This record gives sequence, C-alpha cells and structure tokens, in this order.
Amino acid sequence: MLKVGELAARAGMTVRTLHHYDSIGLLIPSARSDAGYRLYDRNDVARLHQIQALRKFGMALADIGAYLDSPDASPIAIVARQIALLDRQIGEAARMRDTLANVHAQLSKGEVPELATWLTTLEQMTMYEKYFSKEELKQLPIYQNKDAEAEWKRLVSQVDDLMAAGVPVADEAARQLARNWMALLERDTAGNQALLAQLNSMHENEPSVQRDTGISMQLKGYIMRAIAEVKFDVYAKYLTPEEIGHMRRHQQTRVREWPALIENVRAQMRTDPSPDSPRARELAAQWFDLFQDMVGSDPATVARFRTAVESEPVLRMGRGMTDEMIVYLRRARDRT
Repeated sequence: MLKVGELAARAGMTVRTLHHYDSIGLLIPSARSDAGYRLYDRNDVARLHQIQALRKFGMALADIGAYLDSPDASPIAIVARQIALLDRQIGEAARMRDTLANVHAQLSKGEVPELATWLTTLEQMTMYEKYFSKEELKQLPIYQNKDAEAEWKRLVSQVDDLMAAGVPVADEAARQLARNWMALLERDTAGNQALLAQLNSMHENEPSVQRDTGISMQLKGYIMRAIAEVKFDVYAKYLTPEEIGHMRRHQQTRVREWPALIENVRAQMRTDPSPDSPRARELAAQWFDLFQDMVGSDPATVARFRTAVESEPVLRMGRGMTDEMIVYLRRARDRT
C-alpha cells in the first residue's frame, strides 16, 4: 500500500489535493497505518486514475463522485476514451511531422516555398483537429472543400465593407449577406448543428482563427445581428410585435450566453449521456432560464414559437443546439 506522499509523488499531484479528495469523500483511503497515515491500495489508485481522467475530460469535480458511484460508471469506457484522445494527439503529431518534412525537403533542394503559407496551413490543420475527431472532419465539408476559403474571404470582405460604411444590420444589404452567410454555413457544416457548434467554439476560443479568417468578434457580432433580423421577419408570421420585442431584448442582452451553454451541454453529453447527473440538471436549469428569457413563459407563445421553428427551415439554421440536446435537457429538467 502507498502512503499519501508516495501516491502524490507517483501521480504528479500534491498531498494537499489528496487530502481534499478525502475530505469531500471523493477518494477515501482504504486503510490507515497505526500512526494514522493514509494508506492507498490498488483499488484506490484505480479510482484516482478515473478521477483525473474525468477531470481532464472537463467534468466538474462536484459531479465526478456521483458519476463514479453510479451504476453508469465504466472504467473500461474511461480508459477507451483516453486511448482515443491519445490516438488523436499521435495522429496530429504525425501529420505535423510529414508537413514539416516536406518543407524541409524543399529547402534542402534550394527551393523557396511560401513558408508563411505552410505555417498557416499547418496551424489551421492542427487547429481543426483540436476540436474535431478524425470521423467528424470527414463529415465537415469546410475542411475538405479547398474552394471554401476563397468564398468565405469574399463574403467576409463584403460584410467588412458594410460595417465600414455604417450600414445598419436591419438594412436589406446586410440581411442579404446574412442569408448568404447562413447558406454557406449550412453547406460547409452539412446542416449538422453539432459540427456547427464545435466550429463556433473553435472560432470563439482561438484568436489565430479569428485573425486568419478575418472574422473578428466585432464582425461576427454584426452578422449575427443581421441574421437575427432575417429570422425576426420569419417569426413575425407566428408571433405578435410584443413577443418579437421580447426576443429582441434577449438578442441585445443575453444572446452571447447561448454558445457557452451549447458547448457545455455537448461536453457533458459526451462525458455522461445520462440526464440524471447533478451537472445535467444544472445545465437544464440554465437552458430553461435562457429559453424563458428569450420567449417568455406564456404557454400559447411557447407553442407558436415551437410551431415556427418546426415549420421554417431558416429558423433552424445556425442554432447550434441539436434536437438530441433539447431532449437531453428536457429529461434532465424533468428530474428536478
């Protein structure tokens, strides 16, 4: 059996952390020495391995204990997921080496490749693979379509020109670019809302992506408001002016909360697909709060809003929130 200091040293942790895990009941040592020292056996070490793996996957510490003590806990699944993550990292490193080897070979022959181009391509390749699995990249048209970059640059330039000219987002020119933007997104994500959410997360979190694409946060905010105007026109067929006004207020004050929520829901569903966990219920409460802030609580309004979304394809474009996520959140909310 290992003493707490020995386990901390082998696991690359602090003794204080292991003491904390013990105090909250997350990792209680199986025994104590005659002198009162914590002693950890093989099962304790295996549980610590699972705890650290789940933390790396993004699960909140408060949820890990409940998950590991539930019937759904699966050490095999956790190890399999670690292997998949390492496989992705190995694949990224191998592809990076191949690309750099090609540049090295050209330089060795006295050729002068566009080094900036090579590095940008390399950065973009590894950037995508930080956010998408190999299987997901095969389903992501924007990653496969070499002509997509030029089309997006043209569209971004057009949006930039409108912003520079001070054209309001409600202007028809801005609305038309918003329609074009939605059409390209739909094409380049194959209409897959989960892939769209991951693409959005990559853009939000990586300044280099914003720089290389020219889609600054300011430009993105402008086009998102123009898209909202397009959608408000469609909602107006189902909702009253007062209800549309309520949605406009949400657009101005809280719409920025949706991407983070969607990303958190997606991560939680990957970590634990069960809607029974405390984390799932917490996310469901956040979703319901945001939804009510956007639509209100009147059942008639909610019913007409849902009819609109189900009837109008344009309203489902660019949502990021998948039907699977909504079912998951409703089930989690029902358990509160």
